[in-house]
Amino acid sequence: MDWILIIDFGSQYTQLIARKIREQNIYCRVLSCFENKIEDAEHLKGIFLSGGPSSVADENAPEIPDYVFDLKLPILGICYGLQGMIRRLGGVVRKSSKQEYGPAELKVISSNILFRGLPRSFQVWMSHGDSTLRLPKGCKCIASTKSLKYAAVYCKEKRFYGLQFHPEVYHTEYGGKIIYNFAVNICGTKRHWTAGRFVNRAVKQIKDEVGGSKVICALSGGVDSAVCATLLSRAVGKNAIAVFIDNGLLRKNEGDDVERAFATFNSLKFKRVNASDIFLKRLKGVKDPERKRKIIGRTFIKVFDGIARSENVEYLAQGTLYPDLIESKSFKGPSTTIKSHHNVGGLPKRMKLKIVEPLKDLFKDEVRSIGKSLGLPKKFLMRHPFPGPGLAVRIIGRITTERLQLLREADDIFISELKHSKQYDKIWQAFCVLLPIKSVGVMGDERSYEYTIALRAVTGVDGMTADWAKLPNTLLERIASRITGEVKGVNRVVYDITSKPPATIEWE
Repeated sequence: MDWILIIDFGSQYTQLIARKIREQNIYCRVLSCFENKIEDAEHLKGIFLSGGPSSVADENAPEIPDYVFDLKLPILGICYGLQGMIRRLGGVVRKSSKQEYGPAELKVISSNILFRGLPRSFQVWMSHGDSTLRLPKGCKCIASTKSLKYAAVYCKEKRFYGLQFHPEVYHTEYGGKIIYNFAVNICGTKRHWTAGRFVNRAVKQIKDEVGGSKVICALSGGVDSAVCATLLSRAVGKNAIAVFIDNGLLRKNEGDDVERAFATFNSLKFKRVNASDIFLKRLKGVKDPERKRKIIGRTFIKVFDGIARSENVEYLAQGTLYPDLIESKSFKGPSTTIKSHHNVGGLPKRMKLKIVEPLKDLFKDEVRSIGKSLGLPKKFLMRHPFPGPGLAVRIIGRITTERLQLLREADDIFISELKHSKQYDKIWQAFCVLLPIKSVGVMGDERSYEYTIALRAVTGVDGMTADWAKLPNTLLERIASRITGEVKGVNRVVYDITSKPPATIEWE
């Protein structure tokens, strides 16, 4: 199958390049710029060079791997990828006195297949600190902005295309069309990537990896773990055991709901384990969110290790997604850690169980599409994401049974009102956050001094970027009224109107 390679120099946008390519039904892979070899080069059709946080002028700046030039394939360099190629080909890149970040109007000054079907002028998104001062021999400028002469360049001899802006982000008009033009019209890639092909490939990989061994699937009840469990069932049949661990950090009635839902999975052995005591004991007095995540990740593994011994299992399957890996650590390049996900950065370095992650290169919308092709019911496919650490990262500061109960009641009201008003399916994710501050209020003509609940609701498609949901004022008013009236210990409700970036979706 034809495919496209993305070489990652540490950009938080790298996964968006992959997603834009996948939207064209084209298979792609991401490799770190530190990797020095690739597999299946026979079917490789083109190469993307991502952006990155470094400056090409830095002493230890990441270099473009040598094999990129040996392959003699079309190359599209984005931001740092452009700058690295310009320097490699003999041009000059300078460090700007200030970073350019935000929208700019691009003017196409030379006809090129990269801009086929696009207007001569459109909005793009800039995010860079370096810029090209002089082009290498054989390169020419094909687009500029008011403040940037070399906003897009082309070198016919080297089959190189370079963009100083980011076509992969939502804010760039026609970004998807630019990526299509490169991948399809320039590289000649056939569009064969589908959910059905992924399922067949994933099932084969699981079989090859685990053989006839038993596999525990870490089940949460969400779409990721449900799809993961279904793939495991197809690959290893009754050797797959779905294990749901109640860690005491779940939403109201969630344990019972998950158990009822997965009773319909006749091909899966389902096991529910109540481990709330050990989780809450280890989290006692912990305030730092990174410590919470790491403690939870390690405790999950401890519990799973115990189950594995009793069931004679050596593999643990998780519904880890690509955004989890990107935000958790620099797993493919010199990227910055945003936060550790309990099933990635929170895992201990030494583990008895071998990890299987069939969804680790996918985005949430791709997982939903695959789940649909597998025949999963809508209640699984459209369920909002829920973090593995659960309510531990929605209580800012210390975790206590009192705070957990208070948050559960508030969150249940919020979600039930969203469903009642037909807003739930329009939203990517919604939840309550308990703030560790109290404020003065008046309840029943008496002074109160109680907690504050923050409502968080966002729209998006992949979890890597998101905008706050514009919920009706009457709905917000009803939610706030119910929470302050029905949840003892809360006298104030606020609504988070921050997008991602600059914030993350979860507060911790």
